[in-house]
Parts: sequence; structure tokens; C-alpha cells
Amino acid sequence: MINNRLLKVCPFISRKKCVIYAPLQSQYGPHLVMRIGQYQLRNCLIAAPMAGITDKPFRSLCYDMGAGMTVSEMLSSNPQVWKTDKSRLRMVHRDELGVRSVQIAGNDPDEMAAAAQINVESGAQIIDINMGCPAKKVNRKLAGSALLRYPDIVKSILEGVVKAVDVPVTLKIRTGWSPEERNCIEIAKLAEDCGIQALTIHGRTRACLFNGEAEYDNIRAVKQTVTIPVIANGDITDPLKARAVLDYTGADALMVGRAAQGRPWIFREIQHYLDTGEILPPMPMAEVKRIMLAHVQELHDFYGQGKGARIARKHVSWYLKEHAPDDQFRRSFNTIEDASEQLEVLEAFFENFCVNKDKS
Repeated sequence: MINNRLLKVCPFISRKKCVIYAPLQSQYGPHLVMRIGQYQLRNCLIAAPMAGITDKPFRSLCYDMGAGMTVSEMLSSNPQVWKTDKSRLRMVHRDELGVRSVQIAGNDPDEMAAAAQINVESGAQIIDINMGCPAKKVNRKLAGSALLRYPDIVKSILEGVVKAVDVPVTLKIRTGWSPEERNCIEIAKLAEDCGIQALTIHGRTRACLFNGEAEYDNIRAVKQTVTIPVIANGDITDPLKARAVLDYTGADALMVGRAAQGRPWIFREIQHYLDTGEILPPMPMAEVKRIMLAHVQELHDFYGQGKGARIARKHVSWYLKEHAPDDQFRRSFNTIEDASEQLEVLEAFFENFCVNKDKS
């Protein structure tokens, strides 16, 4: 029997496919257990690596908000960039919460192996290899998802990195380069043979970028093909969708990316629903204010006042998207250069928001 509520939430599940391939689970229970090598995560929810977003402050926040693990921003395997301020801040891992997973990207097997070793020495407990990034500047260097077109190079990189470090190595991919070149099953088998200990699949090809709906059928097919843990990624936007994707794909875990921008408590919401079948009430505005102000302050402290203020702008825009839909406040906020002024203006915004809400 198909759960009609899940069909409404998740149009990717057709009635025919559900009947033939994936009867949905209706029960709720304790945390799903997710292991990567010797590490057991506290739940099956992972914060995705997102360049320019999942820095240390954001990873710490996602972990506090219920993520079972967070993955660092992508780090280049090119040693020429390791001494830049950007790379330097990304390569400190020891004092982070939870299991420390660090993502590396590149196309040279020797450089990738060396990058893995350097990051393990800096505190990484898991090395994640990026073969899913669709960005043109990455793909032009034959890195990220561009590598999916070259299984021989994929094999050399995976074998080299696995051999170079004594920590678990994981891989993140897309379903292929294009709809005409889907090869996620081939790459998944190759990864398992090379010693990869978990595989994350974003359910789109590189050509699809972030358009259209995620291809959960292909994630399901991979899960049925390999024995290593499979992590489903793409369009995990709310608790009902999370439950449906786990049931349909059979994935061992979920990776949440864009949906956590401005809403890091999504991990808490999903886990509560997986455990109880209940939807948590919306986050109170007082708590949204507390989380956002603490996050902005942490960005100022981590990057310094000037750079921290600039980076805070996009996060504030995401937080306030629901509460400042006319965009006027966000545009004004983006002109503020002073870190202290940012905090003062945000305090005033919330005070004004609460006053107006009481009047309405």
C-alpha cells in the first residue's frame, strides 16, 4: 500500500515505481546506525561540503543543531595554494566537534595522496574525495564531476589516496557527467573495489547542475549494487522528504546541503521526525535570533572583523529570507562594512519584527 501523503510530498515517487521497487516503510524507530570505517556517527544525517559556506563556524553550528557529521569545504590538492589564507583556515581540523571529515579535490593521484596525508596530519579522521562538484572552474581543471568521464583516472586517484592514509576514505559523486553518460553504478563498483568505505551520491548529473528533480532511482540502484554505505544527497529539504528518500532508496544516511543554509536546525527537525513521526513546531523567533547572532559573531571572530562581516552577509540573507521577504532590509544590510554595526542592526531588526508581529 502506497503512502499517499509521501506521494504528495515526494513527486519523484511514481505509483508504478513504488509498487514494483520500493514499498515505503511506515514505522518509526530509533536512530539508524551509520558507520564509516571505525567511526560510528551519532545519527544518519550529514552536513554537506559546500565551498564558501561550510566553514568551521557553520560546521560547528550544524553539529550543534543535530548533524551526525559535517564535511569540510573542498580543499585543493594543489600544494601551491596551501599557504593562502583561505586554505590555511580550511586546513585546521583538530579542535572540531564530532568525527572530522575533510574533502579534497584534484586530478593528480600523487597530489591527491599527498593532500590526504597532510590533512590527516592536521587532524582529519576521514578523507572525502570530491568527484561531484559541477563548477566550471573546477571541471576545467579535470577535477570534481569531470573525472566521472575517466574511470581509469578515478581508479588511480582512489587507489592512491586509500593507500596513502590509515583513515577511512570516502567518495562523493554525481550520477554521471550527463543524462547520456550516467555511470554511477560503474563508479560505485570501482570505488568499492578500491577500498572506499562510504559513497555519497548527489542525484543529478553534472549537466543537470541543480536543476530538475534529484534522481533517487539511480541512488537506489547503486545501493542495491554495492555493500559499502551509500549516502543519498540532493533535495533533502524537510523531514517528510528525508523519510521518503531513506525508504525509497534504502540509503544508509542522508546528506543535507542547501536546505541547511539559513536553517541549520533542519538536522534536529529531521532526526526528531525519524525518531517519532512527529513534526517539530517552527523555530521560535527568539531562538532564530539567538542562533543567527551567535553565528554572525563567530564569523567575525574566525575571519576577523572585515572579512567576517562580508561573509556574514550571505548567511544573514538566508536566515531572513522567510522573515524579510521584500528584500529591502537584506539589501541595506549588505552595505554595512562594520562588524559591530551588523550586530546592532540585527538586534534592532528583531526588536522591530516582534513589535510589528504583536500589533498584527
